[in-house]
Amino acid sequence: MDEDSKPLLGSVQFLLALSFRPFHVEPRNIVGDDPQERVSAEAAALSSRVHYYGRLTASSDPLLVPPDHVIPSPEDIYIYSPLGTAFKVRGGDSTAKNPSIVTIFAIWNTMMGTSILSMPWGIKQAGFTLGIIIIVLMGLLTLYCCYRVLKSTNSVIFPLLPQSNWEFPDVCKYYFGGFGKWSSLVFSLVSLIGAMVVYWVLMSNFLFNTGKFIYNYVHNVSSSDAFGTNGTDRVICPYPNLDPDGDSSTLQYYVSDNSTGPVFDRWWSKTNTIPFYLIILLLPLLNFRSASFFARFTFLGTLSVVYLIFLVTYKAIRLGFHLDFHWFDSSTFFLPEFRSLFPQLSGVLTLAFFIHNCIITDLMLCWQVRDLSLAYLLVGLTYLYVGVLIFAAFPSPPLSKDCIEPNFLDNFPSSDVLVFVARTGLLFQMTTVYPLLGYLVRVQLMGQLFGDHYPGFLHVFILNIVVVGTGVLMARFYPNIGSISRYSGAICGLALVFVLPSLIHMVSLKRRGELRWPSAVFHSFLVLLGVANLFGQFFM
Repeated sequence: MDEDSKPLLGSVQFLLALSFRPFHVEPRNIVGDDPQERVSAEAAALSSRVHYYGRLTASSDPLLVPPDHVIPSPEDIYIYSPLGTAFKVRGGDSTAKNPSIVTIFAIWNTMMGTSILSMPWGIKQAGFTLGIIIIVLMGLLTLYCCYRVLKSTNSVIFPLLPQSNWEFPDVCKYYFGGFGKWSSLVFSLVSLIGAMVVYWVLMSNFLFNTGKFIYNYVHNVSSSDAFGTNGTDRVICPYPNLDPDGDSSTLQYYVSDNSTGPVFDRWWSKTNTIPFYLIILLLPLLNFRSASFFARFTFLGTLSVVYLIFLVTYKAIRLGFHLDFHWFDSSTFFLPEFRSLFPQLSGVLTLAFFIHNCIITDLMLCWQVRDLSLAYLLVGLTYLYVGVLIFAAFPSPPLSKDCIEPNFLDNFPSSDVLVFVARTGLLFQMTTVYPLLGYLVRVQLMGQLFGDHYPGFLHVFILNIVVVGTGVLMARFYPNIGSISRYSGAICGLALVFVLPSLIHMVSLKRRGELRWPSAVFHSFLVLLGVANLFGQFFM
């Protein structure tokens, strides 16, 4: 009788099992020290039973939870990754917090994407002084909105049910029903597909310049700069903007810093041929059922960022600083400190600071607020370091600051050895990350439409054709990663960064009778700011 009267929700093991849902995965997806490691048949049966009880707990009755004898033993619990791998929990207290340094650098590595290459261009579009201010302000705003996402699961009105296994789309569905669920899904897909398009453009760029470097080296071809050099560290202006007050994204983007020969140029073109060559390599990789193999190369992202920081530091030392402050008027070589094109930087930064759709899982087992704040500080300092140093070191004169490209590596000739190493490393790293992004798109879309991450080869193949085709078209006709990043960042940021977190917080406070006018005004301002950020991409 004593056992019958014991509350079921007192089971620590039950909370642990739900926190690491699902605890049972297919053997082929298990990554561990022992390649023969397998999940027991008993654990597989328990998995089905826990899932059955999980269906019951979705009702409004908080007592419909699994009894203790259904919960698996600790040795049968696995942590499942969205990338298709699972890691066994190795003894100890499984609920212990992760080391803060691990969590902080994990978030830093996740956010350090292609946007870092566009930071100097973004500062150029906003103006040097205003650009620094916007980076700081956008970092603080996105940090607060990310904090609101992190705390959104605490506001669910079923306090007896653990929300540690919830993601932000689950919270959106709880508050706004099907509209919240599908809107969060659509805007999340926009961010992923936008990143894949940027990757395709950059991979075309890096492959083109890598091939050109090898061809010139083999055939002893010396490159010539069309618009100027600076001593031993040569810097080029491949696409000069003749209208400093205009939007440089409207200019022709297909000028080469040197010609290697008519035959080579015809078959090795950055926009006419390279984007199509990549299809042969990447389209088959997207059709893999699991992306666990590519997940092993994610450490290359950290190495790439570290090398970029070294490259930026070295170039800045070699070139020196070239700054001349013109607060509102432009000159031949310098730009005003405050420019009307600043929304382009805010759009890029919305994507650069975007981690809101997966932050709940990332910070499930750590000191949440402190680690999140330190991670954002580290990310913001990295963006400021790269953006400020490249902008300040860009040689003006003889070149104008307006020559800074959306990918600052384009301002260095293909014959630059250090830049060649950076391009080659980034090319390999992006080749391994691109299938992971495609896998996440497939998991989110197919899982919602068909209830299966791999409903069939034909379904997956058609989806991959659409995604790859979008990347090829953009690389062919509009290879401007700065503009692609700002549009996709502003669109996905409208919902997932500004609107949904603010609305959820206000609705939660109102249901508890705690909503006050200062909070309502501030969060309504965040909603309007997200809308203005989106419209600014089209009208500024």
